[in-house]
Amino acid sequence: MRARYLIVDGHSAIFGWPELQRLHSRRTSLARDALVKKLRDYQDFTGVRVVVVFDGKGSSATEQSEPHSVQVFYSRAGQTADAIIERLASKYAKKFDLTVATADLLERETAIAFGAECISIANLRAVINEAVPD
Repeated sequence: MRARYLIVDGHSAIFGWPELQRLHSRRTSLARDALVKKLRDYQDFTGVRVVVVFDGKGSSATEQSEPHSVQVFYSRAGQTADAIIERLASKYAKKFDLTVATADLLERETAIAFGAECISIANLRAVINEAVPD
């Protein structure tokens, strides 16, 4: 059985979920932290490995993760999270059962072309709420 991975466009999720958008209006880091917590809970309950990608501002792309935690990537300045997501899809869609969650139509089409499945941000929210008990 192939490993299952979920790649999430972080800002699509933040701006697609009203509760995260409200947190973002107060402080961006609150919304990012709340999203990562939801994704970590989903990963813990389902066994699906989760990767979340955000637009960044640094001089190089970075990864932040702890063992057995959600992998968090930040793009470098001048690069979009979309570019990282597309690169990950091109590299891993043939090796793993890969699903990409984004609101970006072009990004979805590109990921599908590489062999990944795609879901909308609204569907991601429903999947998480169904899998993770309150």
